[in-house]
Amino acid sequence: MRTRLAVAALAVTLAAGCGGSTTPETPAASGAPSSEQPAAGPVTLTYWTWAPNMDKIAEVWNQAHPDIKVTVSKQAGGDDAAAKFLTAAKAGNAPDLVQAEYQHLPSFVAAEAVADLAAETAAVKAEYSPGLWGLVTLGTESVYAIPQDSGPMMLYYRKDLFEKYGISVPTTWEEYAEAARKVHKANPKVYLGSFSSKDPGWFAGLAQQAGAQWWSIAGDAWKVGINDAATTKVADFWGGLVNEGVIDDQPYFTPEWNKALNDGTQLSWPSAVWGPGVLESNAPKGKGKWAIAPLPQWNAGESFSGFWGGSSTAVSANSKNKAAAVAFATWLNSDPAALDLLVKEAFVYPAATKGQAALGDPPAYFAESQPDFWQQASAIGATARGFTFGPNVGVTYNAYKDGFDKAIQNKSAFGAAVQSMQDATVSDMQKSGFTLAQ
Repeated sequence: MRTRLAVAALAVTLAAGCGGSTTPETPAASGAPSSEQPAAGPVTLTYWTWAPNMDKIAEVWNQAHPDIKVTVSKQAGGDDAAAKFLTAAKAGNAPDLVQAEYQHLPSFVAAEAVADLAAETAAVKAEYSPGLWGLVTLGTESVYAIPQDSGPMMLYYRKDLFEKYGISVPTTWEEYAEAARKVHKANPKVYLGSFSSKDPGWFAGLAQQAGAQWWSIAGDAWKVGINDAATTKVADFWGGLVNEGVIDDQPYFTPEWNKALNDGTQLSWPSAVWGPGVLESNAPKGKGKWAIAPLPQWNAGESFSGFWGGSSTAVSANSKNKAAAVAFATWLNSDPAALDLLVKEAFVYPAATKGQAALGDPPAYFAESQPDFWQQASAIGATARGFTFGPNVGVTYNAYKDGFDKAIQNKSAFGAAVQSMQDATVSDMQKSGFTLAQ
């Protein structure tokens, strides 16, 4: 397949590391995927994951499949987990299965560290929304993981304070801006929301909603378009509100931001489906007062969202038991009983549509204010569109933090920060030997 050839061609040009990246690139792992036929006799698979209680879930599988035993190895999440897996793949001792965040998966592909599962996963493709399936697909033909959990974005808002300030839930970003002005004029200590220069994943989700495509494959080359019109539009919108002074510029998850959520001086938060846990921990006074709605749209009548966070289950390219590994990964992420365990034991929002549909009681924090929380979240999630991440997303994310920190400090145009992300990403890929499309 052309896409696979392109990825292979790109992979052999990788340097041992990627300057400035929190996810170092590694040369191709030796060895091709093993035969797709199950191994004769019992096999043991190793699964690297950071999700809690995954060993309990694997034990349910083990009891029902005595010939395929899955041993869970608990890992740290984030960039460190990705770097550790790439190092193990290079050394030829990677686990059979690995939990892979969507933004890290392309770096695994470029290093030839994970297997193409297109043929094996065709039967379960319909279990997931097109946006989610796109996050595990590179090009148009190759699939490198099975979606496990997802983070569709929505607008969290204080129902009582929206009523107090006489504002309606904004359905467009233009309405959001007008609401921000109205609230801050009524009380200069209160903001409708905040722009975070420390959370590139948040910004990436908003760019996805706007229709951005940061990376793509063109023939045998990568195409980088972080400075596309959609992303620039998102940046200019938030930059205008920050420089106007009607939106706060306090980064998320700081003590100051937590306090604002809790004391009612910040009224909304464009976030992901995992938001209830953050609110419950950091804004206990708001219990029963927050609700969710779809993100405001760029054009009236549209219905789009994006993703902030989420992960998949990938199979190592040099696993000697690929068929068994695929069988477990498929069961874990599509079997109704397994999906129920993912929710109850691992506390994740399942990627599979039927797993979302089976969710019952709302999060306790929303029991009074929004009893249909999961139904609303599922409907919003179906509208989320993702994009292809690139092999050096760590560089891009670092450039986001640097660029937007400077823009806020200097009160300069946010569009320049987007251009700095583009420039840093392209420069790093060129230094690492990637072929880039013109």
